[in-house]
Parts: sequence; structure tokens; C-alpha cells
Amino acid sequence: MAAPALQQPSYLLANLKADWTIKPLHQRCNEMSKIIDDFPAKELHAIFPWLVESVFGSLDGILSGWNLRYLQARMAEYNIAVDFLGPSGPMMKLVYKLQAEEYKYEFPVSYLPGPIKSSIQAGVLPDCPLFHNKIQFPMSGLLLLNPFEYYMFNFASSLIAPKPFQNYPPGQHGSCSDSAYFVLVDTYLKYFLPTEGNVPPSPFSDTMGTVASPAPRSPSVPYVGYGGHSTSLLKRHITHQPSVNADPAAQEIWRSETLLQVFVEMWLHHYSLEMYQKLQSPQVKEPFMPSEEHVLVVRLLVKHLHAFSSSLKQESIFSSPSTHSHSSPLEELKRVVVQRFVQQKLYVFLQHCFGHWPLDASFRAVLETWLSYIQPWRYTGEKNNTQADGQNRTVPDKWASFVQENLLVYTKLFQGFLNRAMRTDLVNAKSALMVFRVAKVFVQPNLSEMIQKAEQLFLEPEHAILQRQNRVFLTPSHGGSFLSSRQPMGTDSVFKVKSHVYSLEGQDCQYNLMFGPDLRKNVLKLIQIIAQARQTAKRISDHSTEMAANNSFLSWFSVGSSDHNNTFNGGEMDDMGEGVKKTHEFLDKALDYLCQIFRLNAGQLSQLIGNVASVDDEGASKQLPDCIPSENGLLLTDLGRLQIINGLRRFEIEYQGDPELQPIRSYENAFLVRLMFQISSFINARFGDHMEALCSRQDLLGSTGRHYLRSSSKVAEQWRKSPVTRQMRERPQRARLSLRVLASYRTLLILLLLYMLFALLSFSVLSSTGLILIISFLYELLLNFLHEKLKTQ
Repeated sequence: MAAPALQQPSYLLANLKADWTIKPLHQRCNEMSKIIDDFPAKELHAIFPWLVESVFGSLDGILSGWNLRYLQARMAEYNIAVDFLGPSGPMMKLVYKLQAEEYKYEFPVSYLPGPIKSSIQAGVLPDCPLFHNKIQFPMSGLLLLNPFEYYMFNFASSLIAPKPFQNYPPGQHGSCSDSAYFVLVDTYLKYFLPTEGNVPPSPFSDTMGTVASPAPRSPSVPYVGYGGHSTSLLKRHITHQPSVNADPAAQEIWRSETLLQVFVEMWLHHYSLEMYQKLQSPQVKEPFMPSEEHVLVVRLLVKHLHAFSSSLKQESIFSSPSTHSHSSPLEELKRVVVQRFVQQKLYVFLQHCFGHWPLDASFRAVLETWLSYIQPWRYTGEKNNTQADGQNRTVPDKWASFVQENLLVYTKLFQGFLNRAMRTDLVNAKSALMVFRVAKVFVQPNLSEMIQKAEQLFLEPEHAILQRQNRVFLTPSHGGSFLSSRQPMGTDSVFKVKSHVYSLEGQDCQYNLMFGPDLRKNVLKLIQIIAQARQTAKRISDHSTEMAANNSFLSWFSVGSSDHNNTFNGGEMDDMGEGVKKTHEFLDKALDYLCQIFRLNAGQLSQLIGNVASVDDEGASKQLPDCIPSENGLLLTDLGRLQIINGLRRFEIEYQGDPELQPIRSYENAFLVRLMFQISSFINARFGDHMEALCSRQDLLGSTGRHYLRSSSKVAEQWRKSPVTRQMRERPQRARLSLRVLASYRTLLILLLLYMLFALLSFSVLSSTGLILIISFLYELLLNFLHEKLKTQ
């Protein structure tokens, strides 16, 4: 490794550090571009680690750098940062300058993902070739990386580095896809993994000669070890790293391989396959939990790799194995990129997310990442397989091999989604949308047939494989590959499916068929839950429509009862109604799709929905969730919690305190509320005993008194609709007068209109007041009479 100059670089670095933070970003980038052009690599060597940390922040998250994850397109610094860090920008020119001199830089092992760190610290070389020949001896806890590797490691680490809250730039929260970091990831992928043409050579080779590449893989064993998991028989000790002969042809894509391996290892390899296989489901609590932004970037990686792989030339796809050796390295990489680099780590990554992600709408990011991976045909650029009527397009038969080699990603994760969906509030439009999205993907014509065919291949007896001589189940770690370009064409589909399942789930796995009886029972349960959610959505929609009508402008002129517990305004009811309409639409389509996928006829569906509808909707809506009584009131059971989550039953949420002491509403006059409370308190204190005696009478006067005065029986009737504590139930409730209705703007407007009407009829103020009192009394007396009449019936 070349040694930097002692005086000038330190002086240059000191000058840069002195005024780096006080200068605007555009000035810093312009000055740094000139420095990169003017200074030789020998003097730039010392400032490179500092510059990388200044841009991407420190690995521990204390220094935030340029905050690329929060730099949005609408900001002035956005274009400056993207241009400076782009594949042809000044930063990459610096990388190539240093790469030509073969400088090395240290990266702490402690900031690598958990499984990689544990493997290195245990003295075992990770399976990924990215880490070969990069460990310092004696063990120092550092990787020795070339400039390109060092840059990409820091770039990838900035996505998962902890970010203290105080480092979040104010006002820089926006869409992840609009951030400078997201755009740079997309730009790097398109540049170094192009779907058309070859990887562009270094644009600065004319000024610094040929850029040196690290020692590439051996041509005799192409891509062996990527994505495989090690066993006790295959562990290679760090002190026995084999030397690799240089392959001049492979130098064409060394940057592509490096970028891809860094992204996959840093973003996906956070959970060990060995731990997953021991537990059979990722239920162990691990220290790392990806963010929603992290998952969205992973989805971007998955989508581009599908497009990259699908751009493989047709003559390379259908060529014989003997001609694969004559393919260009980039074409060979396209052939194996998804299965070798991504499949295993993404599967375990998604399994962990499915098992640990909160049951809320943010799971949509994980869901769409999964759906993107299992639909590679969406990223081929072909438009001729779209139906003219907008229906789902048929999955071409050529993707049957992909489905077979990724069977678990379809079936095991579908089972995981079912378990989540049955515990989610499907009345919520966002949750209903996720069920609809999954059903819409799996209902694509020909896809379910492909999955069933793959499951049948997996269930074929072992002798179908053992008849072939010298054949064993080889996982990628054992030196074999179900997609290796060096395997004979006679490798059958049975072998590929079994290799895939056993490599991810272990030789002793108990595979649960997606179209088997066990999973079918869960699907039927989900259909019942969807039917229940549809009924609940319909009740909410009807209620919101009714409430919106009651809160319309015309309701100001009616003399309805004032409900202080109703806190929804008309706008909120409209929004709720729109959300419920979407929920109903999503669930209807999801039901139809699930019936098509699992071949449920109309009679079976009607029976399932009929079982749900057998309980009277109105009666069920008035029932409390399943509870058990206790000294402190009602306690929810597990069944009651499930009923609330799915919107089947609910508690009547009402104000349980003194109605006179409720917060002042927006439709009330604050001064009048306080004045009416003082007046009614004085009357209640003075005549409380007389009012209680009046309400206890069983004649017409008693009935009228109970109607006008808030008696204990009325409040107790309301409290029976909600779980209240014993102390509240035992609280004495006395009859009393409430004048708070006179503080309502609606009441004041009605009184004003009545006074204006009587004034036009030449009535005095005193006469008008008397008439208003008489009309109000007769109106309320009539309402009370009708109410009592209905109660007796």
C-alpha cells in the first residue's frame, strides 16, 4: 500500500476541516472538485476517509453528514449532492484515482450485519467472496478495502446507521422515493448493472491509466458461494484463504459484482439462515429491525435486479451449457444474479419482517417488496401480454422454472401473510387494500397452476432422483447450484425444487402445501373474517351517512336532542364514508380472487357468508365484546379482543362524567355555558328535593318531570351500554335541571328566528317569550307521550 506524503496532505486536510462546515454546499463541492482535479492521488489519499464520513455521516450515526436520506428534490442542495456523488461525478473520479494506486482503507467489522460480524469474530470466513482476502492479521477487527469497496460500504451503511432524533433536519420529511439517497441507489444500479449495453469504463481512464480491479473470482468455479449457507463441514478458517488467479475478462464487471454484493450483504444479511432453520420461524428477537425506508430501498434493488436479469440476450438464454463459457461476464452475471445473490437472504429477511412487523399500514412496504420479487415478469419490458379489457395478464409458461426455484417465497410467505391478515383490522381501508393486492397477484392466470405443479414436483418420491447416478442434493454452499451455467441440461425440475426447499428450510423440514387441507382451512377462516368486515363496513357506512345527514345545514333548524357524546363533524363523517366504500370494494374483489385461486364455488362461498350473516346485524352491533365481570368492571377476553380488532363488536364510547362539566364545545358560547351552569346549580341546590320527589311520581307530572330533568334512571340506562367501574355504577344520581342547551348557537339561532317571526306578527317581547315557552312545553310533552307509548308496546 502506498504511503501518503506527510506534510502536504495533512495541511490540505487541516484547511478543509477548518472551514468545511461554514461554507454552503455548492461552494464546498466546487472547491473539492478542483482539489480532486489538481492534486495527485498521493495527496488525496489522506482526505478520502474524512470526505466519505463528511458526506455519509459516521457509522455510529453521531455525525449526520449531508443527510442524503432526507434531502428532497424540492431543496436547493439536492441537485448539487446528486451530481457530486453520481457515477460520473467528482467523488467517483476521486475513487478511481485512488483505485489506480491500490490504496487500502479500514472498515470496522463491528459495523457489519450481525451474522457476518459473528462469523468473522468466530474465526470463520463468510461465504460471500466479498470478504475474502480482506481480513487483517492478527485479528484486528478491521477489513482492508480498496477505495471503491470502501466508498460503497459507507454508502450502503448510511441507510441502516442509527440516526439520533436531533440529527433529523427540520422540515425535510418527505417521500422516500424523492430523497437524494434513493435516487443515487437507482442511479448506481442502472449504471453498474445496466439492462442495455455494457458497464461503462471509467470516464477518467485517460488521465490516470487503467483502473486496477481486485483479484476476481476463479473462472473454473463461477459464482460459487454467493447466497449459500455454511455448515460445520464447509467452514473455512480465516487463516486458510485460497489465492485466486486473476481473470482478465472478469475485470469488465468487478465494480458491478462489488456493488451488488455490498448492497445485498449490508441490506439483507441481518438474519442468519442457521437460526431461522433451528426455529422454523423467525420468532427470536434480534437486535436489528429494518425501517420502512430500508425496505423500500430493498424493493428498488429487487425490481432492478429483475429487470437486469430479464435483459439477458435470447441467444444466451437458449444456448447449451457448453456455450455458456463463451458468454460475456456481464451476461453470465445476469443469468444467476437473482438466485445466487438475492434469493436466500431476501427470503430470510422477509420471513423476519412478516413475523415481527407491527400490524399496521406500514407493512405495505414489506408486502410490495415481496410481491415485486415473485413477479419478475412485470420487469421484462414486454407489453404484449396485457389483456385488452384491463384484466390480469397471463403469466407466461417460461416463468415456471422461476416459480419452482422460488417455491417457498410464494407458499411459505403466503402462509405468513394469512396469519397476519387474520389478526388485522380489515375494516381499515389500508389493511383491506393489502389483502386485495395479494389476492390480485396470486389470481393471475397460470400462476396458481405453476405453484401447484412445483408442489407436486417436490412431493415426488426420492427414487426419482436417486435413479440418476452420482447425483446428490447440492446446495450452493456444497458447490452445486440449481441455476449454475456449468450444470448439465439434464438437471430436472424435481431436483431443482427439492434443492431449493432443503437449502432454505433444512433436510428435515415439514413442508405445508399451499393448496393442501391445512392452509385451505386458514383461507376459509380469512374469507369469513372478510365477510364479517364487509358487514361491519356496511354498518359504519350507513351510520356515517345518517350522521352526515343529521349534521347538515338543515339540521340547524330542527329541534332534535343534543348529543354531547357525538364528537364527529360532517367532514369527518364524509371521510369515514369514503374510506368504508373503498374497504367494501377491496374486500369484495379480494373475496372473488380468493375463490378463484382456491377454486371455491358459489355454493361454498354462500355457505361461508351465510354462517356469518346468521347473526342479526343490528343485534350484533348492540352486543358488547366478550367480557368477564370483575370488581373493577368488565375485562376483555381473547375472543373479545378479536371481535374488536375485526370490528364485529364494540363498546359504546360515551362521556361518563358529569354532563354539566363536559368541555365547552365549538357550537357553544363559553360565557353562556358558565352562566347557565351557575343558574342551574343554584336552582338544583335550592329545589333539588322537590325535583326528586316530582320524578318519583308515577302519574303524568312524574313522567313530564323525568323527561325534563336528568334523573338517575336515564343516566343508569346509558351506563349499561358501556363497561363502567363499580364505583361509577354506585355513584348516586339525583334529578336536576340543566340549562346548558340555552348556550348552544343552534338554540340561540332558533330563538332569534322565532322572536323575529312574532315581531312581524306584532307580538311584544313578553308575549313572544310566553308563546315560545308554551310551544316548547307542548312539543316536549308530545314527544314524551310518544316515547312512553312506545315503551309500553
